[in-house]
Amino acid sequence: MFVNRIVIFANGELPNLEKARTILRDDDFIIAADGGTRHVLALGKIPKVIIGDLDSLPANFELSTFNDEVILHPQDKNETDLELAIQHALTLNPEQIIIIAALGGRLDHTLGNISLISNIQLSTLKLKLDDGIEEVFFCHEQAQVNGVIGDAVSLIPWQDDVTGVLTEGLKWPLRNETLYHQKTRGISNEMLNDTATIQIKSGLLLVVHRRTNH
Repeated sequence: MFVNRIVIFANGELPNLEKARTILRDDDFIIAADGGTRHVLALGKIPKVIIGDLDSLPANFELSTFNDEVILHPQDKNETDLELAIQHALTLNPEQIIIIAALGGRLDHTLGNISLISNIQLSTLKLKLDDGIEEVFFCHEQAQVNGVIGDAVSLIPWQDDVTGVLTEGLKWPLRNETLYHQKTRGISNEMLNDTATIQIKSGLLLVVHRRTNH
């Protein structure tokens, strides 16, 4: 099976349902990671796949009436439900995966979710965490941020220093510079246009884009 875009709903917090709704398209292939089913239902959608140990399904959801695919895993497992959902999504050969409701809430889960998308083997895939307010993704060589003037963009070296950082469209530009992983220089930059571009020579750069309210 080939699908163009997969949207995975995790079981984390979703701060604004209507902003999350703006992410969705009619042709999205939706996967719910266990309790993420609650967010799918709240948005008036039905998942194509529910995956996990199924210990967090919403109380008002009757699994026996669900006619699409259910992939059950034991509670005693080494992976989170979200990791299992990503693994399944990759078998469908998508061009893009968007993970919703994976930010906020428990810090350990948030950090773990960010780590999941840092895998260098996923670098050719368009992969990000997004809740409609913030989007988080990694820049391996080059990346583009789409937003509006005034949006906040933070560039955070992941695991090690990032060299040769070149940006365009940000208020405080970087011109072939190094961002050190123990420093905070890349935090809270600001978009000057609707698009900002980032290039790096080496390392792995975490990009956090926080949208403004307009």
